[in-house]
Amino acid sequence: MGDFNLALVIVAIVVCIIVLLFNVYLLVNYQHPDDKNQAYFPKFVVVFGLSVAAISILMLPADVANRQACRHAIYNGACNLTLPMKDLWIAVYIVDAVLVFFIIPFAMFYYEGDQDKSVAKRIKSALLWVITTAIVCGLVLGILYGVIGKVDFTVRHLSSTTTTFPSSWDFSGSQPCIGSGAHQCSAYLANASSEKTWTMRATFPEYVVALATIVGSVLFAIFGGVGIACLPLGLIFSFIRRPKAVITRSQYIKEATEFGKKARELKKAADALHQEERSGSKGRKWRKNVKSVEKELLQLEEDVKLLEEMYPQGEKAETAWALTVLGYLAKLVLGILGLIVSVAWVAHIIIYLLVDPPLSPFLNEVFIKLDDIWGLLGTVAFAFFCFYLLLAVIAGAMMLGLRLVFITIHPMKWGATLMNSFLFNVGLILLCSISVIQFCATAFGYYAQATAAQEIFGHTLQSLRGIKYLYKYNVFQISFVVLAGLTFVYYAAFGWRRKKRSGRFQLSS
Repeated sequence: MGDFNLALVIVAIVVCIIVLLFNVYLLVNYQHPDDKNQAYFPKFVVVFGLSVAAISILMLPADVANRQACRHAIYNGACNLTLPMKDLWIAVYIVDAVLVFFIIPFAMFYYEGDQDKSVAKRIKSALLWVITTAIVCGLVLGILYGVIGKVDFTVRHLSSTTTTFPSSWDFSGSQPCIGSGAHQCSAYLANASSEKTWTMRATFPEYVVALATIVGSVLFAIFGGVGIACLPLGLIFSFIRRPKAVITRSQYIKEATEFGKKARELKKAADALHQEERSGSKGRKWRKNVKSVEKELLQLEEDVKLLEEMYPQGEKAETAWALTVLGYLAKLVLGILGLIVSVAWVAHIIIYLLVDPPLSPFLNEVFIKLDDIWGLLGTVAFAFFCFYLLLAVIAGAMMLGLRLVFITIHPMKWGATLMNSFLFNVGLILLCSISVIQFCATAFGYYAQATAAQEIFGHTLQSLRGIKYLYKYNVFQISFVVLAGLTFVYYAAFGWRRKKRSGRFQLSS
């Protein structure tokens, strides 16, 4: 029991409790007033899902800390690990997959069901959708697992001569091997015929995690690549476009009157779309019009918020304006810090992952040196970089949701977030959190070496048939960097411009 770390267990329990309480706090403060004292099942799913996502990301630093107990062991099998991390990884990601593909869809279908129907009918309708999804997913998973659910490891047969144990150590850089004539060991001298493929069937839980990771990796490469640039640049350009001075009362009345007209037009358009929905005519044009109304409504809300900032009212108007100025200054500072982190991430991906062999361990060395300063400092920095990637994914989804017709908008607003938006974003976070962990386990492989996460994501996942080529040729990493570069160029060219109002709102015929 010498390797058992009681402090790690205590920290893990305390962190789980803090995460749970923080997610309850988010739910209470972000929920819409219409959802108060109701929709308890979707709320439970939201809190549970956010907790699973946060804990799954914190598990990688915990995995590293767990393996620290073995740093003096001759081999890993001789160490008594504090936490059974491999079993915990599999359990967390099976729960993750069940939440994403079954529980959250059921909660969304139930919440968005026709309020005129009884509870039993809404449950029945939601169950039909989920059961259909389960059957399709089960068939696809079963067929894929039966046909290509195997792992192909490339192994090399090595051999060496033997000698009696020396009384003095005769090996050096110029003589690393047994035998006076050898200057390189068998691992270097082995010919191509010594390489063989060792095939074994992956366990079904590992295969489910792998396929969920692939789905999440596609979203991660798109949303994360866009978000890693737009998250800090959005904050910086928000400061650049900030209101410079308080407007006059006459200007305020003029703008408020215009916004009132716009709001009436939007309400009229929304009523017309609701009527079309009830009549059953939900085609491509209807979905396009719904998207247009959502975009216009979000733009109107932003304009109203900006108008309130430019003309603060009440007895504490001066205090409100001072807080507005400080808020934009905070955005500038956070944007600059975020830009440094984003540049460090992109540089690390290029230096450590895309260049073969890596030019430098880069951030891996930074974390190791921070651990040397204080035991948990490197782990905290490691966790921060992982969380930052998840924030980038959310920022990228929000940005693309406002610009692409086929991506649904589900904004998160303080005190005005409906449960369907909560559930959608929790599902997105859960799906991408798997890929964020896999990406971090690969990107920080030198720092997180010999961990259970690397065993799952670094060996098994990257050797699965049909999947390994995506990782062999760095498809996701290249896509991530390319999208980050394109987003940076887009913001550099257009991000500083203030959004123009679209004028009078009209539905497409």
